[in-house]
Amino acid sequence: MAGLAPMIDRFGRRITYLRVSVTDRCDFRCVYCMAEDMTFLPRQSVLSLEELDRLASAFVARGVRKLRLTGGEPLVRRNIMSLISSLARHLGNGLDELTLTTNASQLHRYADALADCGIARINISLDTLDPAKFRAITRIGDFAQVMRGIDAADRAGLKIKINTVALRDINADEIADLIAWAHGRGFDLSLIETMPMGEIDTDRTDQYLPLSLVRARLSQRFTLEETDYRTGGPSRYVSVRETGGRLGFITPMTHNFCESCNRVRVTCTGTLYMCLGQDDAADLRAPLRASADDDLLHAAIDAAIARKPKGHDFIIDRDQKPAVARHMSATGG
Repeated sequence: MAGLAPMIDRFGRRITYLRVSVTDRCDFRCVYCMAEDMTFLPRQSVLSLEELDRLASAFVARGVRKLRLTGGEPLVRRNIMSLISSLARHLGNGLDELTLTTNASQLHRYADALADCGIARINISLDTLDPAKFRAITRIGDFAQVMRGIDAADRAGLKIKINTVALRDINADEIADLIAWAHGRGFDLSLIETMPMGEIDTDRTDQYLPLSLVRARLSQRFTLEETDYRTGGPSRYVSVRETGGRLGFITPMTHNFCESCNRVRVTCTGTLYMCLGQDDAADLRAPLRASADDDLLHAAIDAAIARKPKGHDFIIDRDQKPAVARHMSATGG
């Protein structure tokens, strides 16, 4: 596949970051992410691990330097380590980083194997340090099991970033404590605004907490210093003088980051979304299965990248449906 052209959209943005959802299934039912009684995809609709490997590898051949595995919860996918260990062959051979986002429920089983594969850094979703509140947010999650997974990942030498969704009247009062805890463990932390994706049984206007307000409140306790640190994702980081740690802000609602977007997402069914907040998508499963070579696949990728929009149209309003009907778990977090 040498000599394939890089992926550059019509706005001159080079696509170097691919997020692949390996499953829409999750062992939690977080209140901002999905409905309590979710209907997941039939297994026959989901790409095999071999197909996911081939698909991701095609993107690496086109210049993707960072590959993140997501879900749902990626570590509930059967035989997931076989995919991860296979994709790791690209590290140092086109791919700079292979990583994943996880809820940590299965990390106690997989942390050492992930480190052995060459994964150096992971993101862990955690919205509270209160076990009762954790159960309320996740509906079925086990806080002790998550902490066990975090400890296992830390012992395995994985660099950890905590992702926290800021939720009004739910965890707003403990964000400062979450930062102090994470930085005390040597973990970075990023705060995320809730996004209008999928019906979730509740009204998101009751959850939405703008990070501009959170940052103003945090500035009363911490000294937040601007930094040029970047990981290739959408977080804008500051350094917290009192803790010595980094704090990221992911603000799709109050200050979108579309002008520098270098990312695309592929779902576990082989659907390519050029923008998280738009419905336009391309079917990569059909060309993937139509031929043993990747000519049709690359043609489909080229056509899709040419349609990548300038940005998303997220809005949270009590009288409007979600900006996109699909759940975050179906697209990949």
